[in-house]
Amino acid sequence: MKKGISFLLFFFIVISNIAKGQINIEPKDKRLTYMGRVELIDSTAEMYWSGSSVKLNFEGTGLKAVLKDERADNFFNVIIDRDSVCKLKLDTAKRQYVLASNLPAGKHSIELYKITEYDRGKVSFYGFQSDKGKVLKPSPAQKRKIEFYGNSITCGYAVEDTLADSPASIYQNNYLSYAALTARHYNAAYSFIAKSGIGITISWFPYTMPEIYDRLNPTDSNSKWDFSGFSPDIVVVNLFQNDSWLVNKPDHVEFKRIFGTLKPMPELIITSYRKFIQNLRVKYPKAHIICALGNMDATKPGSPWPGYIEKAIELLQDKKIYTHFFLYKNTKGHPKVREQQIMADSLIHFIDAHIKW
Repeated sequence: MKKGISFLLFFFIVISNIAKGQINIEPKDKRLTYMGRVELIDSTAEMYWSGSSVKLNFEGTGLKAVLKDERADNFFNVIIDRDSVCKLKLDTAKRQYVLASNLPAGKHSIELYKITEYDRGKVSFYGFQSDKGKVLKPSPAQKRKIEFYGNSITCGYAVEDTLADSPASIYQNNYLSYAALTARHYNAAYSFIAKSGIGITISWFPYTMPEIYDRLNPTDSNSKWDFSGFSPDIVVVNLFQNDSWLVNKPDHVEFKRIFGTLKPMPELIITSYRKFIQNLRVKYPKAHIICALGNMDATKPGSPWPGYIEKAIELLQDKKIYTHFFLYKNTKGHPKVREQQIMADSLIHFIDAHIKW
């Protein structure tokens, strides 16, 4: 008897939702398109890295999403029809957010794009919802793929702080970084593996890029990324800015932990960089790898750091590995919107001149 009642109740709920036109798009729905290293766990999609996103094509006048933020410190861009962009702040309660309403009847696309980095906490995505309309097929897969390994510059740290260089999450925006601008220029599928303060030999915290570059969840040493799931045509590495500062800070706890009392010799720096690029080459045997640097003071006139990279690449003897150094911006703090665009223009020009993809 109880089973019969349960079935009737379930049947009534289903019929009621159909009558209302309710659409629920679960995280594992094949009609969703994810970008970046996103982890599908049971009924959620966990988003960690800057630039992680989920996109849906649909027909209707509005769309909602169910989300939960670990620390209430993350922001997303809501991108409608690849044009209109608004910013969404999440909180720690699992709840429904209205992403779009009163759209013109017809076909639309919507994308949720994480603009803050992983130290702001992970975000759980439980799916999209719509009161009426229908879900459409995903857009054709992009023919080009590009991946970036970087620090705060790639994250878009303080890019929207026009007065100072605040670490507040509201001023972060990976969508405005040179990396994201470059990916959109080429309509390329993308992945950003980046963290403010990170380096190759040393970081401002107790881990470096060579220790986390192969993770799915960057905060979990046991969480490994399946590199066969995304094979970029181009890999861009923009690291060493933080190393260039920290090797000159013998009193810093990380300096003492890694180097002891002696500043590292150029040979150690060059070898560390070479090994990291070799690791990437093993993961991506066919990719073009651009070893970039800048546009902060690691590339100011007289800096030895571009030379370290050049020496490391010279030792690798690989015709598909290049160097490209962004011009020193010669302003305080992190690059802002205009400076990020200049970097993107520089990288795009370099790619057009040197790589066929």
